[in-house]
Amino acid sequence: MDLQKRLGSQVLKCGVGRVRFDPSQLEEIKKAITRFDIQRLVSKGLIYKLQAQGISRSRAKQTASQKRKGRQKGQGSRKGKSTARLNPKTRWVKAVRAQRELLRNLREGGWIDNAGFKELYAKVKGGFFRSVNHIKIYIKEQDLVKGAAKAVKTDGK
Repeated sequence: MDLQKRLGSQVLKCGVGRVRFDPSQLEEIKKAITRFDIQRLVSKGLIYKLQAQGISRSRAKQTASQKRKGRQKGQGSRKGKSTARLNPKTRWVKAVRAQRELLRNLREGGWIDNAGFKELYAKVKGGFFRSVNHIKIYIKEQDLVKGAAKAVKTDGK
């Protein structure tokens, strides 16, 4: 029966493991020794092939469904840096909003004057600053803190 299996796999264009014989017609299948005989038996339906097995997507679908709900996104599930996982535009918007809020607070608190505010605001818009901390460093280096605020800062520590 090995010969019939091998010929069957060639005729059916599949692996030997997928070739099946009709158990009630084994005697007739044993007599078939040529490719033509096997083709005749395939057309009769005595020799057939099993459907190929696929890989189940059910677990993948379940995981995707949970992730859409915001689950399974903890530290252990993450691959790539936070910057790679975040949309670049969203990242930009978050950074710029934080920087502009800092500038507003500095102006309202009297730490910088209007001219300094406008200069820094334009630099924020142009993407000059990496972060809020970068703005603070720049203000110290460029000595943009107003005189009255300096006095308060040194007295109040």
